[in-house]
Amino acid sequence: MKNCFLFALPLLLIACNSNELDVDVSKVEVKDLIVLRLEQDLFSLNENNFETRTSELKAKYGSVFEKYLINPLKIKGLKDSLAKKSILAFTHDHDVREAYIAVQKMYPDEKVNELLMASNDCLKRFKYHFPNKKLPSKLITCTSGWNYAFAYIDDALMISLDMYLGEDSKFYQMLAYPQYQTRKMNEAHLLPDLARGWILSEFDNAEAVNTLLYHTIFYGKLYYSVKALLPNTADSLIIGYTSKQMKYCQEYEKKLWGYFAEKNRLYENDLQIVRELTGEGPFTGSIHKDCPPRIAMWVGWQIVKSYMAHNKKVTLDDLMKEKDAQKILSMSKYRP
Repeated sequence: MKNCFLFALPLLLIACNSNELDVDVSKVEVKDLIVLRLEQDLFSLNENNFETRTSELKAKYGSVFEKYLINPLKIKGLKDSLAKKSILAFTHDHDVREAYIAVQKMYPDEKVNELLMASNDCLKRFKYHFPNKKLPSKLITCTSGWNYAFAYIDDALMISLDMYLGEDSKFYQMLAYPQYQTRKMNEAHLLPDLARGWILSEFDNAEAVNTLLYHTIFYGKLYYSVKALLPNTADSLIIGYTSKQMKYCQEYEKKLWGYFAEKNRLYENDLQIVRELTGEGPFTGSIHKDCPPRIAMWVGWQIVKSYMAHNKKVTLDDLMKEKDAQKILSMSKYRP
């Protein structure tokens, strides 16, 4: 299982200045994504129609249907002797079913159709920047019982809508999710999360390199690419920061760079330190309680921006294929 949408105007901040990443994709031809609502189909199953409907769903969704079931239900597919019992137990679970109802209310077909219209722009931008990459053909909404937010299975982008019910959702309180996480579990973050998950599935961070520099540059490339798919989406949504956290980064950019540059910290390979500077949390404690989490990723994004600005002939595809983090750092001429 591999692990861009636009819901409405509140997600967008239309830039007044020239945006080099907002390229003209009007002539890029792609097939529109087919939208399927797996959660609606799954919750239509009952004791009486199970065998007939699951055969129909397998034909409708192909291998995606069984692969989807494996993760949240911990079964091996429809041939598993426990498949029927597990699937119906899932769809009849009180909390899971209540979350499904909440999803249908918050994301009716009309809103998902808006999502489809905007997602095709994202698809075009992906093709423009990565012409040799295979494109997905389906956009599938689902609920996963809070197991995951995004998956790329075969040729389908899947988004689990029960992970985007709003930070005050009682389900997240029930699951004791921390506030710094639930703050992003809403409609505004759905599109950036999906785009990031898509890019990650195409350019997996699987290199056997554990220096802070490598991870800093990798995630810098990641966020730069997400911005290329969503050029008119606010940076705060791209990286998942609050406006206060963004202001901190901008105000203290020079000092943040100084922190990473001193004592050759970028070449640190202590995994505890790498995690401290790239991991999720309420803040980066080793710097300041007001410093946002994943601060190395934000710094990496600034480095990559500088690298692309100073190397105009480098395409986004070239950038993502470049494995030499030191080369990107050196040629970025980054000096805030």
